Amino acid sequence: MLLQWAPLLTLVLSAIAEPGQKPLPEASNETPLLPESVSSELLYLHRTLVEISSITRNEEKVGKWLASYLRDKNFTVELQEVAPQRYNVLAYGKKRDTTILLSSHIDTVPPYWPYYYNKTTDIIGGRGSVDAKGSVAAQIIATLGFKDQLQDDISLLFVVGEEVDGAGMRAFSDWAKRPEYEIVIFGEPTEGKLVCGHKGIMHPTLKAIGKAAHSGYPWLGVSANDILIEALERLVVLREHLPWSEKYGNTTVNFGRIEGGVAANVVAETAEASLAMRLAAGSPKEIVELVERALKDVISDAKELGGSLEVSWKNEGYGPININCDIEGFDKITVNYGTDVPHLKGDYKRYLYGPGTIFVAHSDHEALKRLELEQAVLDYRRLVIAASKMEHQENIDM
Repeated sequence: MLLQWAPLLTLVLSAIAEPGQKPLPEASNETPLLPESVSSELLYLHRTLVEISSITRNEEKVGKWLASYLRDKNFTVELQEVAPQRYNVLAYGKKRDTTILLSSHIDTVPPYWPYYYNKTTDIIGGRGSVDAKGSVAAQIIATLGFKDQLQDDISLLFVVGEEVDGAGMRAFSDWAKRPEYEIVIFGEPTEGKLVCGHKGIMHPTLKAIGKAAHSGYPWLGVSANDILIEALERLVVLREHLPWSEKYGNTTVNFGRIEGGVAANVVAETAEASLAMRLAAGSPKEIVELVERALKDVISDAKELGGSLEVSWKNEGYGPININCDIEGFDKITVNYGTDVPHLKGDYKRYLYGPGTIFVAHSDHEALKRLELEQAVLDYRRLVIAASKMEHQENIDM
């Protein structure tokens, strides 16, 4: 499946194509890093993707537009139905089984924020401009910049559902028709740096059930709020003693949503809390055991009072994810957010890179600079070339 790369650098440097030209916005204060026609195509593609709202579970329109765009660029495109009106987009050239896969996600968090481009500051914003339509656009333009054999050994995959549960990548990973790859480059906002790994994640939910009563006679009821508060107190103590590592730091626990009761003068019958745990070390099984041990007495006490406390887990979660970052010339970081990397099963080299910073993602000021987009095109090309050469060398050494 590997290509004959020699002389690889000569082939690649002579293989940069210029996609079809689109009207370029007015000149900005910064010199483009790409040829004018390539920069124009990049901005057009990025703008169109951002202008199409694609909040998770409503990705149909952007997926179908992207499929049409890629077909116009002579890709073979397959739509994998993940759920009704939700499709992953798989695109490739002359062959379906390729060595390299570039992948990112086309869904965004709510709410939708419209696209804008400030030509004075060269800042481009809008929902998804960073997370992760910046990566989508840059990966496509980077691939279009290769010709002949190299482009034919690259596939593109753009998935739905990453922002909620990874449904798109999970479905692709389990797809009976899925090709196997040797190199997968994932796109997320990484500040233009190569990520060496990210924390794991688990989502426990605590649900307390009591007995409603008049607040003037609280002894006639059982307060679900009291049960939940005591449970959360135990977890506040526990989070100071969770596994940590030199690479990822401390495991963190965020009490993201807490609700209970119906009124101040009513003993609460139900209460619930949703948590996000970012794992710096340890396995999901170990974390479950620690949480259960911390809450054992609370569960027992609630039962004696006539109430209950249940702990459920949104999914199995995962521990810290180590990612390949063995390519020279890139700054290296670790990140605390989750990605689709652990959802694609298989034996392959995996890299994580993208334009923009996570610190503005999911916000009303999500934005990045045009030069960050252009640099990402160049960097994705560098990643493809370097990772492919390394894979080729490793196969020779074997």
